[in-house]
Amino acid sequence: MKILKYKTWLLFLVVFISKNAFAQLGFCSGNSGDPIFIETFGSGATVPLPAGSTSYTYSSTRPDDGFYNVSSNTNWFTFHDIVDHTEGDTNGRMLIINADYASGEFYRTYINGLCENTSYEFSSWMINLLPASSCGGNGIPINVKFEIWDSTDTNLLASGDTGNINGTSSPNWQQYALVFQTLPSQTSIILKMLNNGVGGCGNDLALDDIVFKSCGDTIEIENATGTNTTVLCEDEIPFTTTLTAKPDYTIFSSHFYQWQESIDGINWINITGETNSSYTTPSISTDNYYRVKVAETLSNIDNDFCNSASEIYEIRVVPFPNAPLSNGDLMICENDSTPLSVTVPTGVNVNWYDANIGGNLLLTNSTSYNPSSSGVYYAEAETIESSCISSSRTALQIDYYNTPQVTDETLEFCENTTITLHANPADPSTVTSYLWSNGSSTEQTEVSNPGTYTVVVSNNSCSVTKTITLSQIDNPIIENIASNGTNIIVTTTNTGNFLYSLDGITFQSSPTFFNVEGGLYTIHVKHQDCDELITMQHIHFYIPEFFTPNGDNANDTFNLKGIEYYSSSQVTIFDRYGKLIKNGVNTSLSWDGTYNGELLPTGDYWYIIIIEGQKFTGHITLKR
Repeated sequence: MKILKYKTWLLFLVVFISKNAFAQLGFCSGNSGDPIFIETFGSGATVPLPAGSTSYTYSSTRPDDGFYNVSSNTNWFTFHDIVDHTEGDTNGRMLIINADYASGEFYRTYINGLCENTSYEFSSWMINLLPASSCGGNGIPINVKFEIWDSTDTNLLASGDTGNINGTSSPNWQQYALVFQTLPSQTSIILKMLNNGVGGCGNDLALDDIVFKSCGDTIEIENATGTNTTVLCEDEIPFTTTLTAKPDYTIFSSHFYQWQESIDGINWINITGETNSSYTTPSISTDNYYRVKVAETLSNIDNDFCNSASEIYEIRVVPFPNAPLSNGDLMICENDSTPLSVTVPTGVNVNWYDANIGGNLLLTNSTSYNPSSSGVYYAEAETIESSCISSSRTALQIDYYNTPQVTDETLEFCENTTITLHANPADPSTVTSYLWSNGSSTEQTEVSNPGTYTVVVSNNSCSVTKTITLSQIDNPIIENIASNGTNIIVTTTNTGNFLYSLDGITFQSSPTFFNVEGGLYTIHVKHQDCDELITMQHIHFYIPEFFTPNGDNANDTFNLKGIEYYSSSQVTIFDRYGKLIKNGVNTSLSWDGTYNGELLPTGDYWYIIIIEGQKFTGHITLKR
């Protein structure tokens, strides 16, 4: 069963290489040469393999067990439906194998034109076409052995097994590789692929992009400073340097060199006579690239099937950038935050100075600058790569107009009053106009409602907005006035710094008045910062608990002050035997402790007081 093309990444297996020894799967640990053999299986309609390439039977439709197809799709059975692995292919084909019930060889191909005594890397991309959920989740994994034989098919040069590759929930191409070395006088090999598994539900694979490359040491190129790239500004050319090839000796035991140069890093030409490990460049004024081809034997140095190439050393010349393009001078108000700005190409930074040459660096790496004062400022271009500086700076001028100076305010005013708001600029002589949010056009405006007010203060060129937040001080709202014995207590529904008075003249901060004689009172309440008085009348009436008629003018009488202010009242006083001692109707009452001119003895005397239909009973103590 098959599937093809979704890219995933390489499965790197451990490489063990030694001459005349078999190798497990793995990639070239050094530098690979250019591909000397590529098999992509072409594109277009399905076709069979060339004769001798496989022992399996060709199927132009879906391949059953022991069959294969070379196709651009895998939409059979429950396979992942994929496209081939080759980059840029249109309708590209891949080899699809539905493994036979018996293990064995399913593909072989002959590779010619190799070099003797040379290490090579074979690689191929493969995919398990069976989704992980197929076959009840127990699909047979694919398992492939790669073998490299000499051209006589008698000497096995290298082999390696992939091990079991299980199905995945989504298509997963993986690359496998094998490194081998040709023998003396050997220029051809046979690649074989064998199925290690068995047929049945699973063991279905696709493979694509079989590649052979030469394999050599990893070779770095360094200059005297140990770097592999030189980036120059125009004032640093012409330039020359000595380059040295540094092989790591992981593959080759000896090294032969041929230096190459390129103007694009793609197309290379040999540098005549430069066959040592070091090379000194001529004077260079333009971009240039260098590399060195390396072979283990001199006879292989000019055969690209037999050598490998080093890393590339690049010499890159960065032109001086043009001075930044000005976006214009500015004439703006002091409170305007618009910056000076310039335009530069991608890859170029801008630095700001206070002088055309030299001067102080004000800001780096910004295409805009916001000065704090009027003047001329200079923008310099600098390339991100190699920090090449423009030969000139761009001058930009900014002039700030004076703006009226105002200060925002938060104010309060008393309820049921008005307040005059002022723009109050620092220098009124420079102001040419005012415009309030309520439409007023003078320096001041009178308002009577809380809220946020703004005024735009302008001179001939600039304007500024002042904001005044106005809140109202609410008058007190009297909720209740109550008598508690000789005390009067005032309760308000709102809170504030309130003052309280019984006469409207003398005020106190406490809402409780202590030891107040009975009577009719007008209670006055106000906020301490406002003048408006809130008033409410209150009849203060209380019944004394005792009196002392001893002639000292202190508490000598039993008085019911304030009772006279009620619309109807009746007072009756008895002794302990029920004898009527004193009474009064709709009038104030005062009793001096006598009856018919006779002093009554110390004791408790009982009262019945009816005020507007409400009855109060109790006793009063007479003390002598």
